[in-house]
Amino acid sequence: MTEIYHKEHLLDRAAMVVMRAMIALQPKADLGPDGRTAFDDLMGRTPAADTVTYEAAEMGGVSGWWCRTPGATPGAAILYLHGGAYVVGSAQAYRNFVGQVVLRAKVDAFVADYSLAPERPFPAAVDDSEAVYRGLVAAGISKVAIVGDSAGGGLALVTATRMTAAARGGLTPKPVAAVAMSPWTDLALTGDSVTTRAGHDPLLTHGALEQVRITYLGDTDPKDPQASPLYGDLTGLPPVMLHVGEDEILFADAQRMADRLETAGSVAELHIWQGMVHVFPANLALLRAAPEALEIIATFLRHNLRG
Repeated sequence: MTEIYHKEHLLDRAAMVVMRAMIALQPKADLGPDGRTAFDDLMGRTPAADTVTYEAAEMGGVSGWWCRTPGATPGAAILYLHGGAYVVGSAQAYRNFVGQVVLRAKVDAFVADYSLAPERPFPAAVDDSEAVYRGLVAAGISKVAIVGDSAGGGLALVTATRMTAAARGGLTPKPVAAVAMSPWTDLALTGDSVTTRAGHDPLLTHGALEQVRITYLGDTDPKDPQASPLYGDLTGLPPVMLHVGEDEILFADAQRMADRLETAGSVAELHIWQGMVHVFPANLALLRAAPEALEIIATFLRHNLRG
């Protein structure tokens, strides 16, 4: 496992002070269904990428949005799974953010509107992500990288695990890479950072994650590998890149995931960003670390999708 530590830019340190002060004055984010509009409005503020176009579509029976860039690598695509704790978030709201990845990686991406709880709880999101993956393959895309953030990062790793297992049986091509930003890999919330980073994380709390976990899983064991990829069989996974902010309570989710990937013999690269918080790469208008992280991700994706 390769671990890379990124020191905080001085300008980012000042920006984070301002951001934390602003967040402290606002009501805590609602991760329940009533918070969907506010969450989508927030994600929609990510600057749009020049030259990237967007197209509503359906893949494998699941709706979503294509983000397309001129000169895209033929026969390759990104399956993007958005964040939102399995309760909030949408493909439309994430178009601009994913477009920034697409612009840099020169690979088209399909952002999936996978099922959300409580209307369609676990395992509907897992089934939808697999259906989209198989739909991409059926459409003639032979190289698929799976990318996601937060809950979508965990779902990306679950999907990569499932599709790797299916590939061993000759049922589908294996994913060529996976990227997870601030992934929620342990819905049992056993990572020590849930406690040790609680005073540093301005966005997430143990209580909020516990509540959405119940909404999503119901009585399902949170250590079920289809919910928490940390507990899955990671043998044979494609190269995995993880990015995490040092100040977020899910820090240990990324760190332990990288360790488990190494133990399983898989290639893992963990990027730790000093002073950063949950899914900081979406803050392109504010943080210097955001485009830097996206460039690193794009280089990783280009290497694996064109190889």
